[in-house]
Amino acid sequence: MARRIILMAVLAPIAALAGCMSGPNYAPPPSPPALQSHGFLRGGADASAEPPLARWWEGLGDPQLSGLIARGLADAPTLVAAEARLRQARAGNAGDRAGLLPTLGPSALYAKAHLPGEALGGSSGDIDLFNVGFDAQWELDLWGGKRRTVEASKAEAGAAAARLADAQVSLSAEIARRYIDLRARQSGLVLLAQREDLDHQLLILARERFAGGTAAHQSVEAAEAQWEGTQADQAQARAEVTALRDGLAVLVGAVPGALDDLPSGAIPLPPAQLVVGDPAGMLGRRPDIRVAERKFAAAHARIGVEVAQRYPQVSLMGILGVGGSSASDLFDSAQISTIALPRLTWNFIDFGRTAAAVRGARAGSDAALADYHAAVLSALQDAESALGRYGAARIAAGDAMAQASHARAIAALQTMRAHAGTLAAADAIAADRQALDALQAEEQARAAMTQAYVAVAKSLGLGWNAPPAHVLNRQ
Repeated sequence: MARRIILMAVLAPIAALAGCMSGPNYAPPPSPPALQSHGFLRGGADASAEPPLARWWEGLGDPQLSGLIARGLADAPTLVAAEARLRQARAGNAGDRAGLLPTLGPSALYAKAHLPGEALGGSSGDIDLFNVGFDAQWELDLWGGKRRTVEASKAEAGAAAARLADAQVSLSAEIARRYIDLRARQSGLVLLAQREDLDHQLLILARERFAGGTAAHQSVEAAEAQWEGTQADQAQARAEVTALRDGLAVLVGAVPGALDDLPSGAIPLPPAQLVVGDPAGMLGRRPDIRVAERKFAAAHARIGVEVAQRYPQVSLMGILGVGGSSASDLFDSAQISTIALPRLTWNFIDFGRTAAAVRGARAGSDAALADYHAAVLSALQDAESALGRYGAARIAAGDAMAQASHARAIAALQTMRAHAGTLAAADAIAADRQALDALQAEEQARAAMTQAYVAVAKSLGLGWNAPPAHVLNRQ
């Protein structure tokens, strides 16, 4: 009964101290006070404040693009590496949690000692000691330093998860950008082939006029140079198409050449209405903001880790075994021995090392908080700029479409005049060539508008999802 009272007297203050947590408790940083609650400033009149589509590429209505992005999100090496880093961070957190618990393991001991006679109560001699049993060790987390370490590693694991999501956002946007560039180059190749045919017709007409004595040789040279220039443009465009296909293949985790059989297609166009949500939703969705917030949480927890070093550290070691002075004692149940070894250490005189470490941890937390605020402001600027560029790209695309329509109408009138004999055939062909150039500008404007749509989706933090459990449990 007395032993129980003594044990309770010892454990009671330990249990009370076990609830202590060194350092300040974490509170998420507040949103910027100037955050517009009514929506983005440059969202435009046609933008909707509804929650945006996470799989934003489906709004482009291009099954081939959707398939490539799905393939990339499943197999891209950059995501596999990010998933591995997430598993690494979670394993580190599991190890820190295990550090809160005692360790227990088997032990075996043989010792041989030579002791003087006074120690043996008579003549000096040798002593053999045999013992087998279990050792237990436990460093008590009286001040919460270890729990703050677990808190920090958990926050780091959260940052790793956010980095994986950020990699997904960047990858889906990059695949879409390469795909749009590829479709624009393929469309340009078709138009260049038509322009090359017109240039050849102009060359033939120039040669005929020179042969008939109605034109100088200079016109022939100019027509030849124009024709050869178009052929050079075709060669450059074909090389760019090949490079873009190979770049897409690498992005989705395949070798160059794997997408050589990708069918041709038109440039995908964004939906008629842009759904952007609101700034607060964007900040809560962007993975890079989450990375910055989790890094701040980890740095904040490390203050408590360093503060805990100011106080005494208590550890317990226990031994339960059986043995004696001969090997036969190992099998004698009467030879059971128990040892309890509490230990207290306290570096209360360290000449300012702990105080310096605490100041350094607080400075690291302040820096992480400033990085978070900078990330928020950068995200807001990114979204507003992307929305502004998208609005401008839509206007430019509309103007390019109107100019191409005018150029086609002029070319049709010139062709009618040439057939009626009131205009030279070369002038009608030149008008057709100008119409092709206007159509090329229209295609480029369409591609630029869709690229701006991709930039908006990326700036809103769209295109990520939590990886399946079997991916994170890979060994």
